[in-house]
Amino acid sequence: MLIWLFVWLQSHFTPLRVVRYASFRVIAAMATATLISLVLYPRLIRFLQVKQLGQVVRSDGPESHFSKRGTPTMGGLLIVFSLTASTLLWADLSNLYVWATLGVTLALGAAGFADDYLKISKKNSAGLAGRKKLLAQFVTSWVALSLLLSYQEGFEPRLYLPFVSPERFYLDLPVVAFVLFGSLVIAGTSNAVNLTDGLDGLAIGPVIVASATFLVLAYATGAVLNLPLPAGVGAPGGVYEFNLAHYLNLPHLPAVSELAVFAAALIGAGVGFLWFNSYPAQIFMGDTGSLALGGALGALAVFTRSELLSVVVCGLFVVEALSVILQTTSYKLRKKRIFRMAPIHHHFEKLGWTEPKIVVRFWIISFTLSLIALASLKLR
Repeated sequence: MLIWLFVWLQSHFTPLRVVRYASFRVIAAMATATLISLVLYPRLIRFLQVKQLGQVVRSDGPESHFSKRGTPTMGGLLIVFSLTASTLLWADLSNLYVWATLGVTLALGAAGFADDYLKISKKNSAGLAGRKKLLAQFVTSWVALSLLLSYQEGFEPRLYLPFVSPERFYLDLPVVAFVLFGSLVIAGTSNAVNLTDGLDGLAIGPVIVASATFLVLAYATGAVLNLPLPAGVGAPGGVYEFNLAHYLNLPHLPAVSELAVFAAALIGAGVGFLWFNSYPAQIFMGDTGSLALGGALGALAVFTRSELLSVVVCGLFVVEALSVILQTTSYKLRKKRIFRMAPIHHHFEKLGWTEPKIVVRFWIISFTLSLIALASLKLR
């Protein structure tokens, strides 16, 4: 929104031309979302405390979590608000990728809000039925992907492999298969983040790290840089276009670079939330936040054509989800549990690890996985 205003004003004040560059708007979006969160969270926490909208703790969970009962929840509302406000202010709103990603985030945030509301109103940890969540996730993903396939130039139903040059190998998928696969990525990531959100700061840390990784991938996929010509080449002061995607052997999608602004806003919103969610947490994000954030990461993975690479970027979330699947399957088939409790972060709690130690070590794992994913930019 502001980019249009500043472009109009730049004829009167030339320094405003800097707003045209995504690199500047990335910084501005991150700072804006962080500032909104830091200013508004104390007010939201007091409001939720007055309304007694607190966390409902599952009765079969770790005993250490019983003391968290009543802690304000639905903090994801402000994550989504600050993310949306910052994106609308600093992103190019003519970009369809921005609207598709924002639409997925808001729709899944609404599904999460319905789940949180049912938990609080009924004083029960069950919330919205799982099949209804899945329906919302798949319908939202299908709509977003269908819109991009229909109206976004260059967005093709293709699957690219990590660590392999897109010019050497890619898979052209039938449209239906691509939409189904993309929907699985978005829904799976949304649910995986939701399962990870069980300890103070556990989910939001890896969300920030994954968002930073997708920021780099989005910028690299779409950016074309105007660099000065070397001395003695061409006219003095001349420039040439440097295609970063071609240099890094990435699929080149020019409009995708605008998603770097969205990813930056997501980082800023996450950092602001972490200030109040770090141990001991003053507020929880609830399903309002976890489903929305997971959906946002899944959308970033699909739209930057990093669907398979997202298994590495979001590896911690994948492990959390797999631990639940393995635990449930093992108990149904063998009547035996693999872990002391699932998701796997509860297993380590049962082993006697303190909550801050689990959180920090899981952050380290997430950071390491993102470094491995970023290495794919050169190992192609």
